Amino acid sequence: MRAVLQKVVRASVTVNDSVVGHIGKGVCVLVGISKDDTQDDMEYIAKKILGVRVFDDAEGNMWKKSTQELGLEVLCVSQFTLYGKTTKGTKPDFHEAMKSDTSRKLFDDFVERLGQLYDRSKIATGEFGAMMQVSLVNDGPVTLQLDSRKFAYDKPDPALAGKLASKAAAKEQRRNGFAQNQKQKPHVETV
Repeated sequence: MRAVLQKVVRASVTVNDSVVGHIGKGVCVLVGISKDDTQDDMEYIAKKILGVRVFDDAEGNMWKKSTQELGLEVLCVSQFTLYGKTTKGTKPDFHEAMKSDTSRKLFDDFVERLGQLYDRSKIATGEFGAMMQVSLVNDGPVTLQLDSRKFAYDKPDPALAGKLASKAAAKEQRRNGFAQNQKQKPHVETV
């Protein structure tokens, strides 16, 4: 599960010109669910959202207080595009995102779990699966990426790294060859 958390002064979600969710001071969180996510991923992200310290304390010291400690609000917006890959071509690939019917249940469970861990009245959402307009005033700005499977991204795949290096070298070689050919062509004037 992935989330993009933004510390906000206020945030809202609109669907068909109607506000379906809004908060004052707190965090706006875009939530992406992968095809491999489980209840453990949901639990990790829920606790991280509520516990991450992105707010100042009473003395103005930064990074001292969490949303939960200050009793602030949370706006959760489902966002399958957080699992979009753009490594091939120009069209994003969303195969890593969980399918709609399954992810709707997990997203609803996630919001429910946030409410159990915190206060359901302080949690707002968008409309799952709808085209939404998200408006917010980012405070700081502070924006964090959260990932329940961060350990899976720590080590690069050596085979992929070698393949990418080979492609880059071949591209550079073609580029150099083209430049060399341009220099060697005789200049012909036409009258």
